[in-house]
Amino acid sequence: MKIAATLMAGLICLQTCACHSMDRTNHPAPPPGIPASKMKITIGTQVFTATLSDNETAAAFKAMLPLSIRMTELNGNEKYGDLSADLPVNASNPGTIQSGDLMMYGSRILVLFYKTFPTSYSYTKLGRVDDPAGLAAALGSGNVTVRFELE
Repeated sequence: MKIAATLMAGLICLQTCACHSMDRTNHPAPPPGIPASKMKITIGTQVFTATLSDNETAAAFKAMLPLSIRMTELNGNEKYGDLSADLPVNASNPGTIQSGDLMMYGSRILVLFYKTFPTSYSYTKLGRVDDPAGLAAALGSGNVTVRFELE
């Protein structure tokens, strides 16, 4: 009985942490000694650093890296590309997309947002570009090839 209660408490803690890690505005940086997963996003000659979320989707994406993907322009605020395999997802509506958000739409469509705007769509958070200044200019107005790799 004591083991079951301990396991249940651990599961509740993991679920709570996973939910909080989806919202970077309310979730501080990892505690000292626990490294965040960092990756490089290369667009032409520009390199951006991103922090991956602490979730199953980001872990599965990380296992696919390094990856170069042709991304298609959509709506003047995002680039998207199809992955070669489905990723596990846990979609929810973020309310507002932030410039630099890296998300999954469905289980196979990778989306990199370069403008901030409200949304009614649901996504699974993969991570976020640490400093999105210059991201829109680097991505440009058309389709582009983007390279994702671990730091």
